[in-house]
Amino acid sequence: MIKRSPFRYFKTSPEIIRLAVMMYVRYPLSLRNVEDLLHERGIDISHETVRFWWNRFGPLFAAEIRRKRVQHLRAHSNWQWHLDEVFVKINGETHYLWRAVDHEGEVLESYVTKRRDRKASLKFLRKTMKRYGPPHVIVTDLLRSYGAAMKVIGNVGKQETGRWLNNRAENSHQPFRRRERAMMRFRRTRTLQKFVSVHSSIHNHFNQERHLYSRENFKLNRAAALVEWRQLGMA
Repeated sequence: MIKRSPFRYFKTSPEIIRLAVMMYVRYPLSLRNVEDLLHERGIDISHETVRFWWNRFGPLFAAEIRRKRVQHLRAHSNWQWHLDEVFVKINGETHYLWRAVDHEGEVLESYVTKRRDRKASLKFLRKTMKRYGPPHVIVTDLLRSYGAAMKVIGNVGKQETGRWLNNRAENSHQPFRRRERAMMRFRRTRTLQKFVSVHSSIHNHFNQERHLYSRENFKLNRAAALVEWRQLGMA
């Protein structure tokens, strides 16, 4: 079966589309900020075009990145996961953003719910385990919904709680919070779920953990990430 290019009906070059999507999702920029930055480079588009591009191509790029990462992670042992949830306002109504992070800080899954009970925690855990497989250790806070869900799954012995043990998951919310402020929050649950899924995958792709490498190695890893990004969506 021949794989068709997702850019085949667009007059704009794929390089410009990838650049616009990367700038909007990766950095805390508004749609009009991206429009102005591209205009400085001689690319004249509307901010609504940027919106359309990230809605159309963002999930495609994120799915391709996620598929490669799932294949890589399934080939290795899932040593430790960190689970946490934060409050998100949608039209004045409180929702909850659940996030699973591995021991290296890679965001595995993001899930939005209206409640923070056992049913929501159980659905989030099952969704994550179905994609990545079961871990050896699951670090959570003292929310009792986690313990209730663990009993259903049978992972009570794998759960760990502590005052500072879950800092890795709590720190993983910071890039999203910066984007949330730039976007003036969200208006629909579907839009929030779509954006956090795209944002987490693209953030993982460009997160090179520069504090763990020398400057030379970091530059090599950053260049490799850009090369892989420019190949997304190619037929």
